[in-house]
Amino acid sequence: MISLIGKIFDGEKIIQKGTVVIDGDKIVKVIEGEESKEGEVIYGNFIMPGLIDTHVHFFGVDEDNLLSWNLVNEIDVAIRSTRDMERLLRSGFTTVRDLGSKVAVNLARLQRKGEIIGPTVITSGYSLAITGGNDDPKSLPIDIAQRLSYSFYCDSPYECRKAVRMAIRQGANVIKVYASGAFSQGGKIMPGFSLDELKAIVEEAHRNGLKVASHAYGREAIMNSILAGVDTIEHGLGLDNETATLIKEKGICYIPTLATYEIPFEVDPTVRPFREELVKRHFTEDMKIAVSQGLKIALGTDYVGSRQRPHGKNYREAVLLSRYMPILEVLKAGTSIASECLGLHNVGRIREGYNADVIVLNADPLNDIENLSPQHIMYVIKEGQKYKGYALFND
Repeated sequence: MISLIGKIFDGEKIIQKGTVVIDGDKIVKVIEGEESKEGEVIYGNFIMPGLIDTHVHFFGVDEDNLLSWNLVNEIDVAIRSTRDMERLLRSGFTTVRDLGSKVAVNLARLQRKGEIIGPTVITSGYSLAITGGNDDPKSLPIDIAQRLSYSFYCDSPYECRKAVRMAIRQGANVIKVYASGAFSQGGKIMPGFSLDELKAIVEEAHRNGLKVASHAYGREAIMNSILAGVDTIEHGLGLDNETATLIKEKGICYIPTLATYEIPFEVDPTVRPFREELVKRHFTEDMKIAVSQGLKIALGTDYVGSRQRPHGKNYREAVLLSRYMPILEVLKAGTSIASECLGLHNVGRIREGYNADVIVLNADPLNDIENLSPQHIMYVIKEGQKYKGYALFND
């Protein structure tokens, strides 16, 4: 049994001083004051639910580019991603959602069995993409590209339904689709799935009880995603008032992944001005619209485990979100709102009966959002097991 005492953010509100009692893998008491000191007692400056990153990739790469994502040796991916799992946990992240990689299904299984240390992993298995899209390395022959890819290529509603079933066969518990391309091959954004294809994917996924996450750049891709009935819009560059209104009406979550756009990315010189303008708009108009329209915004980084986007620094998304939202709302985006967007019902809040996924900090992020950084994470309680955070790990 563990008693955590200090200022508490329970996922929705602040308790100025309270106690969280953990027994086994569950939270059994949440009370104001220090009335209960059962078992091991830990004092912290700030106690909150474990953080949730709703958009990561376990690519396990050194260089951050499309060919590396596909060609990296799978043994390297497994070793590096196991290391990244521990980094994420000791940095305060107790749940992550991987939206396309070769190893996440196995990472999720091994974490559940207690064979590796890390957050709970919600995973799409392979993502779904069109043949010849931005995530299809066209410098390779098509048969080799498909064999090496972390995506199932599918074209037509019928192939798309089969691809959903293939992902489920892998062990997916969410489906990731590319409603558009991106800048991953250095050129212009290419089209993704058509509306008919997206509708088939969503229908098949929902029929099997799975949510759908849609990578969407540009108004057409965002609108098609909305009309198809997806559950989360990933990135969402090019949001406007009409699409935001529809997102709000349908209860779709918006995951802007601001942190990934801090990172320089190699593109064709003729494309660079277009990318820079789109990213600039994302950091201004897109976010202004999203916040003013009251969209459900969740924390997601699109970090991949490279030198440029390393797992363990995922708190950067919270820092960027704090430019547009009060810090209390940012904390919700990384906990209770994130759990709602992922369809999880036992994490993201400090409540009796919830999983004991809780973090203890040595400083208050309400005073400075940088206090969410790994150096301020004292302890991570993951399903009742206590781990040192990076504030103490090297002591």
